[in-house]
Amino acid sequence: MNAEVAQEFMKIAAKHSPDIFINYNLELIVIPRNNIYFRLKDVESKLDLQRKVIEWLSRGCHTGVSNPVQKKLRNICNDYLGTSFTKEEFDSIYTYLGNGVDSKATIKFIESGFNLNVIDKLMEGAS
Repeated sequence: MNAEVAQEFMKIAAKHSPDIFINYNLELIVIPRNNIYFRLKDVESKLDLQRKVIEWLSRGCHTGVSNPVQKKLRNICNDYLGTSFTKEEFDSIYTYLGNGVDSKATIKFIESGFNLNVIDKLMEGAS
């Protein structure tokens, strides 16, 4: 785990979720009350952490938790990634990249500068 990269994310996320912490299993607990977390064990670079944020936090940005928690997660993700994705855009992101379903596509999305056209191409291929 790259502690410096994790601390950078935590500093940004703590503005919206002050109770954020890393537990003894190297899980980054982003919103403890809702048990929203992801593992840090294989995070060695900023790209790895950005991939984790997209793959493991995008669901909560649009569904599965209360509207205030969704908004909090969108703020965390957008602040960290330097984006301004809407709830609807996070729906598409989660559908095609969430839960680590296609990490290569997630990396392509990140390397494109978070260009939603990458998601559009995945959507076209799924039709």
